[in-house]
Formats: sequence, structure tokens, C-alpha cells
Amino acid sequence: MQKDTYESPLSSRYADESMKYLFSPDKKFRTWRRLWVALAEAEKELGLEISGEQIDEMKAHLDDINYEVAEAREKVVRHDVMSHVYAFGVQCPKAEPIIHLGATSCYVGDNTDLIIMDEALQLVRDKLVGTIRVLSGFAMENRSLPTLAFTHFQPAQPTTVGKRATLWIQDLLMDLEDVEYLLSGKKLLGSKGTTGTQASFLELFDGDHEKVRRLDQIIAKKMGYESCFAVSGQTYSRKQDSRVLAVLSGIAQSAAKFSNDIRLLQHLKEVEEPFEKNQIGSSAMAYKRNPMRSERIASLSRYVMVDSLNPCITTATQWFERTLDDSANKRISVPEAFLAVDGILNLYSNVADGLVVYPKVIAKHLESELPFMATENIMMDAVKRGGDRQKLHERIRVHSMAASKIVKEEGGANDLLDRIAEDPAFGVSREDLRRIVRPEKFVGRAPEQTLEFIEETVNPLLEKYRDVSDEKAEINV
Repeated sequence: MQKDTYESPLSSRYADESMKYLFSPDKKFRTWRRLWVALAEAEKELGLEISGEQIDEMKAHLDDINYEVAEAREKVVRHDVMSHVYAFGVQCPKAEPIIHLGATSCYVGDNTDLIIMDEALQLVRDKLVGTIRVLSGFAMENRSLPTLAFTHFQPAQPTTVGKRATLWIQDLLMDLEDVEYLLSGKKLLGSKGTTGTQASFLELFDGDHEKVRRLDQIIAKKMGYESCFAVSGQTYSRKQDSRVLAVLSGIAQSAAKFSNDIRLLQHLKEVEEPFEKNQIGSSAMAYKRNPMRSERIASLSRYVMVDSLNPCITTATQWFERTLDDSANKRISVPEAFLAVDGILNLYSNVADGLVVYPKVIAKHLESELPFMATENIMMDAVKRGGDRQKLHERIRVHSMAASKIVKEEGGANDLLDRIAEDPAFGVSREDLRRIVRPEKFVGRAPEQTLEFIEETVNPLLEKYRDVSDEKAEINV
């Protein structure tokens, strides 16, 4: 690593090589050359004087890019596309006259951006599937383990550890649906010309509108697409970037919610993220096991959510057929969002795959709160034994207030059940009360909901993606 130059942490610390390559110069310029070949082939098929020999020459140099020539030329002409047209022409002297024929810079620039975003979305999709798969196993394993639920971070009616995990999964399923929606409608810009009117191509084809229409279609198919945007200015609508980053922001929102839940659970000592044997939690307090990975998820997620505003503003401020104030912004905002989401999903999958559950701590917390929640059941049981509901309600109120005082003011254990067992008005033993307040009686349909959700909703989807590998993401720090 170079030590005297700034490098984005998204590259050096968080994102995988596969995602970083998609946004590399090499990927961009190789795609440019494939687009120039597709353009030349389409123009030849539609009758322009382009030879098979010229196209073969271009194909022979798709990947051995002469970067030094392009870089030297750019210093002279100050134009990246024309520099690479020149460099390609140096390698392909026979094809040089027809490279980039009729096109504007956005033909390679914008089509490449769309292709790269689509390929990046496919990587994101696969990582979403992997994370859902890991969480599904966790949910099934813990579907019947009762735990306190929380509303307002105050103890509420119990749920199960597995049921809580289904809430995380459901958010990711919505994100996956959004990604798939974008991919299902993917389009290229095509060959639209300087203001989107295709005037230069109409000139090339001697006013033959049908050939110009077919040019877009042929190029799209050669690049693996079904269609192009029906209309455009010089560029594809920047609203597409906004749509893509909105979906990435949604993933960040889901991940941040998960990470916050894990951080709170780790504070409660009920569930912890993985902690490696030699990992240091704090430089000062050696005993600490800080939820560092979950905190990193939250941190990166915050960045993505804010970054998603960039293409919104860019879209809103484009003038007529185009302005160039989008270029510098989207060069940063789009790749960085993808790299950050890649890092987020690596962390999410890693944390989910190594979650440690502490059932005894969970049971202890339940035991401290459940007696209050069970008072209605205790009262109804006593009524069945012949008790007076109104008198019993008052006795419950008195005992609850006294037990609450012990817990809150004296720091003692919740002795509500002992007080009720000793009160002859209820006529129940401590054993009877244990039966009444068994935690599994208070979780409703949480275990069944978890099972039904995984079997009926999640598993069919995972079967659809059965070919997506279970690669374990490497966490660098």
C-alpha cells in the first residue's frame, strides 16, 4: 500500500476485489472497446462500408489496452474518450477510420456506466441472498427460544429469538425485490448522438429511419441487453442513478437496523456478534467485547444513506439535454455507494453467521419481567378456582407495586410470584405459578410464524438462487 497518498478506505479496508474491479479503469476501458466493436458490427450489418477485417482487428485488441499511449494523448487533447479512440486506432490502423463512427462520448461513457451498475447490482443481489440464507438458519435454530420483546426499548410481551430474526430477513427480502426489479428493467443508452436525436446516424444511413432504429436494437443485443431507453438527451436520464442508489440506500437502512439491534442485544448480554480469539475489544479496557463489526455496519450504512442524495440533486439540476456538472459527482457517488454496500453486506453476513446466543441470560431477563406480564393469566386461573375477580385484581395491584419497589428502589429480585404464592386469596402454590408463567406460553405464534415464514416465503426464494455460492466474506479489520 502506498503510504504517502490518500486512498479510499472503501478500497483498502471494506469492499471485495470483485466489486472494486467493476469500477476500475481497466473494466471501463475494456467495456469501451467492446462497445466500439458492437457499434462497428451493427453499422456493418446495416450496410455501412466496414470490413470484416477491420472488425477482426478491433477484436484482437479488446483487452491489451495500450494505456501509455492513451495517457500521453490525453495530456495533449484533454479528452479521455478521444484519447482512447486514438490509442485503439494506433493498435488497429485498418479500423482506425471507423472507430467511434457517428458516436458521441456518451455512447461509450454512459453505456459503460449502465453496464457496470447492472453487474454491480448482480454482485449485491448474490450477497443479499447469502445473508438471507445465513439468517434463515439462525431463525430456524432459535425459532422456539423465548425472549423479551421490546417496544420503545421497554420490556414487552415476549417473542422468540428466531422470530426477531425474521424481521431482519423480511427487510432484506424487500431489498432483494428492489434489486431484481431494477435488473429486470435494465436498459442501455444505445446510440443516441449529441442531443439524443440520432441526427449523425441518420446522416450516416442516408435518412433511413428504420436502420437507425435497428442500430440501437442490434447494439443492445450484442451487449447482452433486450432494449435501450426509448428516448434520451445526450445522456441517459440521471434519474436511473438516483433509482439505483435509492435501492442501495434501502439495503443500508436494513443493515443499520440489524446492527443497532445487535448492539443493543450485546449490551444486554443476550446475543453477541462474533469475537475472535485474539481480537482486542478496547485499547484501555482489556475485558471489553465491543460490537465493532456492527458499529462498522452502522457507520458505512450512514454514509450510503447520505450519499444517495447525490444523484437526486444531480438529476434535479440537469439542464435540458445535458450539463457536465453530473460527471465529477457521479464518478464518486455511484462507485463509492456500491463499494460501501459491498462492505456492509460482507460485515452483515459475517456477523449473522457468527452470532452467539446466551439462553441463560435471556431466561434471567424473562424471569425478571414475566411475572408482571403474567398477572392477567394468574388472576384468571385464580378466578377459575372460585376467586373474586375484582378483589384479586386489587391484590395483584398491591403485590405488583411492592415487588416493583423492591426491584427499582432496592435493586432486589422480582418477588411478585412469591408474594402471590403466599397470599391465600389466590390459592396457588409456587409450583402452580411456575406452570402458569412458563415463557413459551407467552410467545403467541412466534415459533409457528417463524417456521411458516422460512418454509413458505424464504425457502422457495433461496431455491431460486440455489446456484449462488456460500462464499465467506473476509473481514479485513
